[in-house]
Amino acid sequence: MKELSEQEERIMRLFWKKEQALVRDILDEFPDPKPPYTTLASTIRLLEKKGYLTHKVYGTVHMYTPVVSQEDYSKKSINHMVKHFFEGSVGNFLSFMVKEKKISKGEVEGLQKLIDDFENKSKE
Repeated sequence: MKELSEQEERIMRLFWKKEQALVRDILDEFPDPKPPYTTLASTIRLLEKKGYLTHKVYGTVHMYTPVVSQEDYSKKSINHMVKHFFEGSVGNFLSFMVKEKKISKGEVEGLQKLIDDFENKSKE
């Protein structure tokens, strides 16, 4: 999977939310000032070229559908970030998140439960 720019990610989030859409449908989701239709259409074609979208033609209308799921993209992005910014260590990543106060106490407790469950399954 090729990396996406911030604008491309924003557009993909709209496609993941809608599941399929016309360029006009995506344009309608943008706040004012909206990007030009042609600019958005070009970006959508680029996302298709990168393998993130596909389309079906109905007359002169192109209906676009995501090929890559949001879950798969998220996994790839997080794995890339951990590998390149945290020396491949999930522990370094979580330590950073805790130090930056990006994880709430409830989330820490949830992570601890996942770790405990993992350890219990490993013993079986």
